[in-house]
Amino acid sequence: MNKERWIKILSYVTVAVLSATVTMLALIGFVKPQANQSKLDTLSALITNYFIGEKDQTAIQDAAANAMIESLGDRWSYYIPAASYQAYLEQMKNAYVGIGITVNLRSDGTGLDIRQVTEGGPSEEVGVLAGDVVVGVDGTRIAGMALDDIKTLIQGPSGTTVKLTLLRDGAELEKEVTRREIKTPVAKAQMLDGKIGLVTIVNFNTNCAKETIAAVEKLIADGAEKLIFDVRNNPGGYATELVDVLDRLLPEGKLFTTVDYAGRENTDMSDATCLEMPMAVLINGNSYSAAEFFAAAMREYDAAVVVGEKTSGKGYFQNTFRLPDGSAVALSVGKYFTPKGNSLAGVGLTPDVLVPVDEKTAQDIYAGLMEPMEDPQILAAIEALQ
Repeated sequence: MNKERWIKILSYVTVAVLSATVTMLALIGFVKPQANQSKLDTLSALITNYFIGEKDQTAIQDAAANAMIESLGDRWSYYIPAASYQAYLEQMKNAYVGIGITVNLRSDGTGLDIRQVTEGGPSEEVGVLAGDVVVGVDGTRIAGMALDDIKTLIQGPSGTTVKLTLLRDGAELEKEVTRREIKTPVAKAQMLDGKIGLVTIVNFNTNCAKETIAAVEKLIADGAEKLIFDVRNNPGGYATELVDVLDRLLPEGKLFTTVDYAGRENTDMSDATCLEMPMAVLINGNSYSAAEFFAAAMREYDAAVVVGEKTSGKGYFQNTFRLPDGSAVALSVGKYFTPKGNSLAGVGLTPDVLVPVDEKTAQDIYAGLMEPMEDPQILAAIEALQ
Protein backbone atom coordinates (compact mmCIF):
# COMPACT_ATOMS: atom_id res chain seq x y z
CA MET A 1 0.00 0.00 0.00
CA ASN A 2 1.50 3.32 -1.01
CA LYS A 3 2.08 6.25 1.33
CA GLU A 4 -0.58 8.42 -0.31
CA ARG A 5 -3.26 5.82 0.28
CA TRP A 6 -2.26 5.45 3.98
CA ILE A 7 -2.56 9.19 4.49
CA LYS A 8 -6.02 9.16 2.89
CA ILE A 9 -7.18 6.25 5.14
CA LEU A 10 -5.80 7.93 8.30
CA SER A 11 -7.60 11.12 7.38
CA TYR A 12 -10.92 9.27 7.12
CA VAL A 13 -10.30 7.53 10.46
CA THR A 14 -9.40 10.81 12.17
CA VAL A 15 -12.51 12.52 10.86
CA ALA A 16 -14.66 9.58 11.97
CA VAL A 17 -13.15 9.56 15.48
CA LEU A 18 -13.56 13.32 15.85
CA SER A 19 -17.16 13.10 14.68
CA ALA A 20 -17.90 10.30 17.13
CA THR A 21 -16.23 12.20 19.98
CA VAL A 22 -18.19 15.37 19.31
CA THR A 23 -21.39 13.33 19.07
CA MET A 24 -20.66 11.54 22.36
CA LEU A 25 -19.80 14.79 24.19
CA ALA A 26 -23.02 16.30 22.97
CA LEU A 27 -24.98 13.24 24.09
CA ILE A 28 -23.56 13.33 27.64
CA GLY A 29 -24.04 17.07 27.95
CA PHE A 30 -20.39 18.06 27.98
CA VAL A 31 -21.15 21.57 26.87
CA LYS A 32 -19.89 24.90 28.03
CA PRO A 33 -22.15 26.36 30.73
CA GLN A 34 -23.89 29.66 30.16
CA ALA A 35 -21.84 32.70 31.11
CA ASN A 36 -24.41 33.74 33.71
CA GLN A 37 -24.59 30.30 35.35
CA SER A 38 -22.79 30.13 38.71
CA LYS A 39 -20.40 27.38 39.68
CA LEU A 40 -22.87 26.11 42.28
CA ASP A 41 -25.71 26.00 39.74
CA THR A 42 -23.49 24.08 37.33
CA LEU A 43 -22.41 21.58 39.99
CA SER A 44 -26.01 21.12 41.11
CA ALA A 45 -27.11 20.41 37.54
CA LEU A 46 -24.26 17.94 36.98
CA ILE A 47 -25.09 16.04 40.17
CA THR A 48 -28.80 16.02 39.38
CA ASN A 49 -28.34 14.78 35.82
CA TYR A 50 -25.33 12.47 35.94
CA PHE A 51 -24.40 11.25 39.44
CA ILE A 52 -25.01 7.49 39.50
CA GLY A 53 -25.43 7.06 43.27
CA GLU A 54 -28.20 7.98 45.70
CA LYS A 55 -28.52 11.72 46.24
CA ASP A 56 -30.42 13.91 48.69
CA GLN A 57 -30.87 17.37 47.20
CA THR A 58 -31.73 18.92 50.57
CA ALA A 59 -28.58 17.50 52.15
CA ILE A 60 -26.50 18.67 49.17
CA GLN A 61 -27.87 22.21 49.37
CA ASP A 62 -27.50 22.34 53.15
CA ALA A 63 -23.87 21.22 52.88
CA ALA A 64 -23.14 23.80 50.18
CA ALA A 65 -24.78 26.61 52.15
CA ASN A 66 -22.96 25.62 55.33
CA ALA A 67 -19.62 25.51 53.47
CA MET A 68 -20.21 29.01 52.07
CA ILE A 69 -20.78 30.44 55.55
CA GLU A 70 -17.82 28.54 57.02
CA SER A 71 -15.58 29.93 54.26
CA LEU A 72 -16.07 33.40 55.78
CA GLY A 73 -13.86 32.36 58.69
CA ASP A 74 -16.31 33.92 61.17
CA ARG A 75 -17.28 31.57 63.99
CA TRP A 76 -20.32 33.71 64.79
CA SER A 77 -22.02 33.46 61.39
CA TYR A 78 -23.92 30.24 60.80
CA TYR A 79 -26.41 28.44 58.58
CA ILE A 80 -29.73 27.11 59.93
CA PRO A 81 -31.29 24.21 57.98
CA ALA A 82 -35.04 24.44 57.38
CA ALA A 83 -35.60 21.46 59.68
CA SER A 84 -33.94 23.36 62.56
CA TYR A 85 -35.43 26.81 62.00
CA GLN A 86 -38.53 26.31 64.16
CA ALA A 87 -36.39 25.15 67.08
CA TYR A 88 -34.20 28.23 66.59
CA LEU A 89 -37.27 30.51 66.82
CA GLU A 90 -38.48 28.69 69.92
CA GLN A 91 -35.11 29.14 71.58
CA MET A 92 -35.12 32.87 70.90
CA LYS A 93 -38.59 33.33 72.40
CA ASN A 94 -37.75 31.13 75.42
CA ALA A 95 -40.66 28.78 74.72
CA TYR A 96 -40.82 25.43 72.96
CA VAL A 97 -42.95 22.29 72.66
CA GLY A 98 -41.21 19.43 74.39
CA ILE A 99 -40.88 17.43 77.59
CA GLY A 100 -38.51 19.69 79.54
CA ILE A 101 -35.17 17.90 79.67
CA THR A 102 -31.63 18.83 78.65
CA VAL A 103 -29.58 15.85 77.46
CA ASN A 104 -26.15 14.79 76.24
CA LEU A 105 -25.35 11.69 74.19
CA ARG A 106 -23.28 9.31 76.32
CA SER A 107 -19.69 8.89 75.17
CA ASP A 108 -20.23 5.13 74.69
CA GLY A 109 -23.42 5.74 72.69
CA THR A 110 -25.60 3.69 75.05
CA GLY A 111 -28.15 6.42 75.78
CA LEU A 112 -28.80 10.03 76.77
CA ASP A 113 -27.62 11.52 80.05
CA ILE A 114 -30.31 13.84 81.44
CA ARG A 115 -28.36 16.88 82.65
CA GLN A 116 -31.26 19.15 83.56
CA VAL A 117 -34.98 18.78 84.17
CA THR A 118 -37.01 21.97 83.67
CA GLU A 119 -38.64 23.10 86.90
CA GLY A 120 -42.40 22.75 86.60
CA GLY A 121 -42.07 20.98 83.25
CA PRO A 122 -43.83 17.77 82.19
CA SER A 123 -40.83 15.52 82.88
CA GLU A 124 -40.42 16.83 86.42
CA GLU A 125 -44.14 16.32 87.02
CA VAL A 126 -43.87 12.57 86.35
CA GLY A 127 -40.67 12.11 88.35
CA VAL A 128 -37.87 12.24 85.77
CA LEU A 129 -34.61 13.26 87.51
CA ALA A 130 -31.34 14.86 86.47
CA GLY A 131 -28.83 12.00 86.33
CA ASP A 132 -31.29 9.53 84.80
CA VAL A 133 -30.20 7.90 81.53
CA VAL A 134 -32.65 7.54 78.64
CA VAL A 135 -32.12 4.11 77.06
CA GLY A 136 -35.38 3.75 75.15
CA VAL A 137 -38.10 5.87 73.54
CA ASP A 138 -41.57 4.43 72.85
CA GLY A 139 -40.14 0.93 73.00
CA THR A 140 -37.20 1.64 70.67
CA ARG A 141 -33.77 1.02 72.20
CA ILE A 142 -31.58 3.98 71.32
CA ALA A 143 -28.09 2.52 71.82
CA GLY A 144 -25.94 3.37 68.81
CA MET A 145 -28.40 5.90 67.38
CA ALA A 146 -27.38 9.44 66.37
CA LEU A 147 -28.46 12.26 68.68
CA ASP A 148 -30.64 13.92 66.02
CA ASP A 149 -32.45 10.64 65.36
CA ILE A 150 -33.15 10.19 69.07
CA LYS A 151 -34.45 13.74 69.35
CA THR A 152 -36.82 13.03 66.46
CA LEU A 153 -38.28 10.13 68.45
CA ILE A 154 -38.75 12.30 71.54
CA GLN A 155 -40.21 15.34 69.79
CA GLY A 156 -43.84 15.63 68.74
CA PRO A 157 -46.94 17.85 68.79
CA SER A 158 -48.25 19.42 71.97
CA GLY A 159 -50.69 17.15 73.82
CA THR A 160 -49.17 13.87 72.63
CA THR A 161 -47.24 11.50 74.87
CA VAL A 162 -43.87 9.78 74.74
CA LYS A 163 -42.74 6.83 76.86
CA LEU A 164 -39.16 7.05 78.16
CA THR A 165 -37.25 4.00 79.35
CA LEU A 166 -34.84 5.28 82.00
CA LEU A 167 -31.84 3.77 83.75
CA ARG A 168 -31.57 4.85 87.40
CA ASP A 169 -29.30 3.27 90.00
CA GLY A 170 -28.78 0.23 87.78
CA ALA A 171 -32.48 -0.50 87.28
CA GLU A 172 -34.79 0.37 84.40
CA LEU A 173 -38.10 2.20 84.81
CA GLU A 174 -40.60 3.81 82.46
CA LYS A 175 -42.11 7.29 82.52
CA GLU A 176 -44.85 8.51 80.19
CA VAL A 177 -44.51 12.24 79.53
CA THR A 178 -46.99 14.55 77.82
CA ARG A 179 -45.46 17.03 75.41
CA ARG A 180 -46.53 20.65 75.80
CA GLU A 181 -45.32 24.21 75.35
CA ILE A 182 -42.72 25.02 77.97
CA LYS A 183 -41.74 28.55 78.86
CA THR A 184 -38.10 28.57 79.84
CA PRO A 185 -37.40 30.70 82.94
CA VAL A 186 -34.94 33.42 81.98
CA ALA A 187 -34.04 34.77 85.42
CA LYS A 188 -33.94 32.91 88.72
CA ALA A 189 -33.81 34.56 92.15
CA GLN A 190 -32.32 32.95 95.25
CA MET A 191 -31.50 34.40 98.66
CA LEU A 192 -28.11 33.39 100.08
CA ASP A 193 -26.71 33.75 103.58
CA GLY A 194 -25.68 37.24 104.62
CA LYS A 195 -28.63 38.94 102.89
CA ILE A 196 -27.05 38.40 99.48
CA GLY A 197 -29.39 37.90 96.54
CA LEU A 198 -28.35 35.69 93.62
CA VAL A 199 -29.88 36.43 90.19
CA THR A 200 -29.09 33.83 87.53
CA ILE A 201 -29.70 35.16 84.00
CA VAL A 202 -30.06 32.22 81.60
CA ASN A 203 -29.99 34.27 78.38
CA PHE A 204 -30.91 37.70 77.03
CA ASN A 205 -33.72 36.51 74.77
CA THR A 206 -37.43 37.34 75.03
CA ASN A 207 -38.63 38.37 78.54
CA CYS A 208 -35.09 38.64 79.97
CA ALA A 209 -35.44 42.25 81.14
CA LYS A 210 -38.91 41.74 82.60
CA GLU A 211 -37.92 38.62 84.53
CA THR A 212 -34.52 39.93 85.65
CA ILE A 213 -35.94 43.19 87.02
CA ALA A 214 -38.72 41.23 88.76
CA ALA A 215 -36.11 38.93 90.34
CA VAL A 216 -34.08 41.91 91.56
CA GLU A 217 -37.12 43.61 93.06
CA LYS A 218 -38.25 40.41 94.77
CA LEU A 219 -34.85 39.89 96.38
CA ILE A 220 -34.72 43.49 97.58
CA ALA A 221 -38.24 43.16 99.00
CA ASP A 222 -37.10 40.00 100.80
CA GLY A 223 -34.26 41.92 102.44
CA ALA A 224 -31.28 41.52 100.11
CA GLU A 225 -28.57 44.11 100.74
CA LYS A 226 -26.12 42.87 98.09
CA LEU A 227 -26.62 41.23 94.70
CA ILE A 228 -24.71 38.71 92.59
CA PHE A 229 -25.64 38.40 88.90
CA ASP A 230 -24.68 35.07 87.34
CA VAL A 231 -24.22 35.22 83.54
CA ARG A 232 -21.97 32.17 83.31
CA ASN A 233 -22.96 29.81 80.48
CA ASN A 234 -25.18 32.59 79.11
CA PRO A 235 -25.22 32.59 75.27
CA GLY A 236 -26.34 36.21 74.95
CA GLY A 237 -29.43 37.31 73.06
CA TYR A 238 -31.18 40.52 72.12
CA ALA A 239 -29.43 43.87 72.57
CA THR A 240 -32.79 45.45 73.46
CA GLU A 241 -33.17 43.12 76.46
CA LEU A 242 -29.61 43.88 77.58
CA VAL A 243 -30.22 47.63 77.40
CA ASP A 244 -33.45 47.38 79.41
CA VAL A 245 -31.70 45.43 82.19
CA LEU A 246 -28.74 47.83 82.33
CA ASP A 247 -31.06 50.85 82.29
CA ARG A 248 -32.59 49.65 85.57
CA LEU A 249 -29.23 49.04 87.23
CA LEU A 250 -26.94 51.86 86.03
CA PRO A 251 -27.05 55.67 86.32
CA GLU A 252 -27.50 58.13 83.49
CA GLY A 253 -25.06 57.73 80.60
CA LYS A 254 -24.04 55.52 77.69
CA LEU A 255 -24.94 51.87 77.96
CA PHE A 256 -24.13 50.21 74.69
CA THR A 257 -23.06 51.17 71.17
CA THR A 258 -23.43 49.29 67.89
CA VAL A 259 -21.76 50.02 64.55
CA ASP A 260 -23.10 48.13 61.54
CA TYR A 261 -21.53 47.06 58.22
CA ALA A 262 -22.36 50.45 56.65
CA GLY A 263 -20.74 52.40 59.48
CA ARG A 264 -24.06 53.44 61.03
CA GLU A 265 -23.69 54.00 64.77
CA ASN A 266 -26.35 53.71 67.45
CA THR A 267 -25.88 54.40 71.16
CA ASP A 268 -28.39 53.45 73.87
CA MET A 269 -28.56 55.63 76.96
CA SER A 270 -29.62 55.05 80.56
CA ASP A 271 -31.77 57.38 82.62
CA ALA A 272 -30.86 58.57 86.11
CA THR A 273 -32.76 55.81 87.91
CA CYS A 274 -30.32 53.18 89.15
CA LEU A 275 -29.68 50.56 91.79
CA GLU A 276 -27.25 51.65 94.51
CA MET A 277 -26.02 48.63 96.40
CA PRO A 278 -22.93 46.37 96.32
CA MET A 279 -23.05 44.05 93.31
CA ALA A 280 -20.94 41.37 91.64
CA VAL A 281 -21.17 39.66 88.23
CA LEU A 282 -20.09 36.07 87.54
CA ILE A 283 -18.66 35.23 84.09
CA ASN A 284 -16.87 32.33 82.38
CA GLY A 285 -15.70 31.10 78.99
CA ASN A 286 -19.30 30.33 78.01
CA SER A 287 -20.48 33.90 78.59
CA TYR A 288 -21.19 35.29 75.13
CA SER A 289 -22.22 38.54 73.50
CA ALA A 290 -24.84 40.36 75.62
CA ALA A 291 -23.66 38.49 78.73
CA GLU A 292 -20.12 39.82 78.25
CA PHE A 293 -21.28 43.36 77.62
CA PHE A 294 -23.54 43.22 80.67
CA ALA A 295 -20.52 42.46 82.85
CA ALA A 296 -18.35 45.02 81.05
CA ALA A 297 -20.90 47.82 81.48
CA MET A 298 -21.38 47.04 85.16
CA ARG A 299 -17.62 47.21 85.69
CA GLU A 300 -17.05 50.36 83.63
CA TYR A 301 -19.60 52.19 85.79
CA ASP A 302 -17.90 50.83 88.93
CA ALA A 303 -21.25 49.28 89.79
CA ALA A 304 -19.99 45.71 90.24
CA VAL A 305 -16.92 43.57 90.74
CA VAL A 306 -16.52 40.90 88.04
CA VAL A 307 -15.61 37.39 89.20
CA GLY A 308 -14.89 34.08 87.46
CA GLU A 309 -13.09 33.34 84.19
CA LYS A 310 -12.39 35.17 80.93
CA THR A 311 -15.33 35.38 78.52
CA SER A 312 -15.57 34.18 74.91
CA GLY A 313 -14.94 37.46 73.07
CA LYS A 314 -18.07 37.56 70.91
CA GLY A 315 -18.13 41.22 69.93
CA TYR A 316 -20.17 40.96 66.72
CA PHE A 317 -23.93 40.97 66.28
CA GLN A 318 -25.86 38.99 63.70
CA ASN A 319 -28.95 39.49 61.56
CA THR A 320 -30.93 36.41 60.59
CA PHE A 321 -32.09 36.20 56.98
CA ARG A 322 -34.79 33.69 55.96
CA LEU A 323 -34.15 31.83 52.69
CA PRO A 324 -36.84 30.72 50.19
CA ASP A 325 -36.74 27.04 51.20
CA GLY A 326 -37.38 27.80 54.89
CA SER A 327 -33.75 27.67 55.98
CA ALA A 328 -31.94 30.76 57.25
CA VAL A 329 -28.52 32.28 57.68
CA ALA A 330 -27.27 34.38 60.57
CA LEU A 331 -24.57 36.78 59.36
CA SER A 332 -22.33 39.01 61.44
CA VAL A 333 -23.33 42.51 60.34
CA GLY A 334 -21.83 44.78 62.99
CA LYS A 335 -19.86 45.28 66.20
CA TYR A 336 -20.77 45.94 69.83
CA PHE A 337 -18.92 48.45 72.02
CA THR A 338 -18.96 48.98 75.79
CA PRO A 339 -19.99 52.30 77.41
CA LYS A 340 -16.36 53.46 77.19
CA GLY A 341 -16.08 52.43 73.54
CA ASN A 342 -14.17 49.18 74.02
CA SER A 343 -14.61 46.18 71.73
CA LEU A 344 -14.51 42.68 73.20
CA ALA A 345 -14.26 40.97 69.79
CA GLY A 346 -11.62 38.25 69.94
CA VAL A 347 -10.31 39.33 73.35
CA GLY A 348 -13.18 38.78 75.77
CA LEU A 349 -13.50 40.24 79.24
CA THR A 350 -11.03 39.35 81.98
CA PRO A 351 -12.57 39.29 85.48
CA ASP A 352 -11.38 41.46 88.36
CA VAL A 353 -11.16 38.32 90.48
CA LEU A 354 -9.97 35.28 88.50
CA VAL A 355 -11.35 31.99 89.84
CA PRO A 356 -10.55 29.04 87.54
CA VAL A 357 -12.40 25.75 88.10
CA ASP A 358 -11.68 22.20 86.98
CA GLU A 359 -13.70 20.47 84.25
CA LYS A 360 -15.88 18.48 86.67
CA THR A 361 -16.82 21.61 88.60
CA ALA A 362 -17.52 23.50 85.37
CA GLN A 363 -19.84 20.70 84.19
CA ASP A 364 -21.70 20.64 87.50
CA ILE A 365 -22.18 24.42 87.37
CA TYR A 366 -23.48 24.18 83.80
CA ALA A 367 -25.91 21.40 84.72
CA GLY A 368 -27.13 23.21 87.84
CA LEU A 369 -25.93 20.37 90.05
CA MET A 370 -23.83 22.50 92.41
CA GLU A 371 -25.31 24.24 95.43
CA PRO A 372 -24.46 27.97 95.55
CA MET A 373 -22.58 27.71 98.84
CA GLU A 374 -20.39 24.96 97.33
CA ASP A 375 -19.67 26.89 94.13
CA PRO A 376 -16.12 28.32 94.36
CA GLN A 377 -16.91 31.24 92.04
CA ILE A 378 -20.03 32.24 93.99
CA LEU A 379 -18.03 31.98 97.22
CA ALA A 380 -15.36 34.24 95.70
CA ALA A 381 -18.04 36.77 94.71
CA ILE A 382 -19.44 36.73 98.25
CA GLU A 383 -15.95 37.37 99.62
CA ALA A 384 -15.41 40.22 97.14
CA LEU A 385 -18.60 41.88 98.40
CA GLN A 386 -17.51 41.83 102.05
